[in-house]
Amino acid sequence: MSDPAILAQQSNDPSFDDVWEEINWRGLVHVSTDAAELKELLSGDPITYYCGFDPTAPSLHLGNLVQILLLRRLQLAGHRPLGLVGGSTGLIGDPRPTAERTLNTKDVVAEWVGYLQSQVARFLSSEGDNAVTLVNNLDWTAPLSAIDFLRDIGKYYRVGTMLKKDAVSARLNSDAGISYTEFSYQILQGMDYLELFRSYDCVLQTGGSDQWGNLTSGTDLIHRAEGESVHAIGTPLITNSDGTKFGKSEGNAIWLDPALTSPYAFYQFWVNTGDLDVIDRLKIFTFLPRIEIDRLEQAVATEPFKREAQRTLAWEVTSLVHGEGATDAAIRAAGALFGQGELGDLDQATLEAALRELPNTTTAPHAPVAQLLVDTALSSSLSEARRAISQGGVYLNNVKVSSDEDTIEGSVLPGGFAVLRRGKKTLAGVFVE
Repeated sequence: MSDPAILAQQSNDPSFDDVWEEINWRGLVHVSTDAAELKELLSGDPITYYCGFDPTAPSLHLGNLVQILLLRRLQLAGHRPLGLVGGSTGLIGDPRPTAERTLNTKDVVAEWVGYLQSQVARFLSSEGDNAVTLVNNLDWTAPLSAIDFLRDIGKYYRVGTMLKKDAVSARLNSDAGISYTEFSYQILQGMDYLELFRSYDCVLQTGGSDQWGNLTSGTDLIHRAEGESVHAIGTPLITNSDGTKFGKSEGNAIWLDPALTSPYAFYQFWVNTGDLDVIDRLKIFTFLPRIEIDRLEQAVATEPFKREAQRTLAWEVTSLVHGEGATDAAIRAAGALFGQGELGDLDQATLEAALRELPNTTTAPHAPVAQLLVDTALSSSLSEARRAISQGGVYLNNVKVSSDEDTIEGSVLPGGFAVLRRGKKTLAGVFVE
């Protein structure tokens, strides 16, 4: 569950006329239904809105965090969020551009539903008149027969329109093609919006802009089935300034679950943000006001070497996701690795997580330091390793290695770890069996 004290510290920026103006300034609106109507809607009486998250993994990731924070900003403006975790759509999966998904078992999906619901709930207030409500689309999908689905929902869809959706057209033009199962995903998501419209008077859905075809599936269905107009907001896909997809590292997502991405790795991800990207990240992922972000933008322009904006970003987002204690530990770990603190003062979990992010090796208790330099690729050969040691440039747990005959014995930290460093900045981890 969320921490009420943390949520109480969050607020929208009063320098904006309304939340619509703020989320546009923060770069959260890439595409939407009628902008003038949305501005009026979000400036008026509280509405109910939703975003859906499919349990295709045991954790949410940074792309999902964009949606969660948009939900939170609208909640802070007085509106009522619904957090939908797709127990039924997660059994199918949104079509990928290139190939079919591997279907998970019903038991696995049900387990992941629980994980994701807990994560969504952490970031939204469960108190007051606009408390978050968690819903699962399996509740209204499972009782529906195939005949009822085709008669009551399918009759509103036109195949020609469905074929034009970006994800579907991409798959049709690929070697893999697309199954009827994944082709039908957009109908299921549209049905979700219709159900929430009928049950909760929900009139706004948010999602990534790559989901726009699925978002409009719902708005179109409600218009045909109920004769009403509802709205959708598509957030931009977050990419780095070089065009690479944000939140991925060699194909691996940055997860919100600390067991999948440690707080140390999470903090390092943010603190390494480039100068060209950091201000956009501050706008989207923090609750800092415009005046502070403008100040940090000026700092990037005039004193980029201080990296104040990056350190602020890393602190704000890591604290939001993992708490201030874990963020402090991640900062202390980074300092201690480079000799700016005591390694022995770090908790074992934080130190291990930090070392796993470095080049590392597993070794016996009496291994020579020179060999470890080669095993971790800090040196290309034993002769180079011995030369580096004789020149005084090798450290084990921040203590200079004095002889090329030294071993790791007696230098292992509690938990069986050691930090190997060559020069000022080149690090590796050693795990002793």
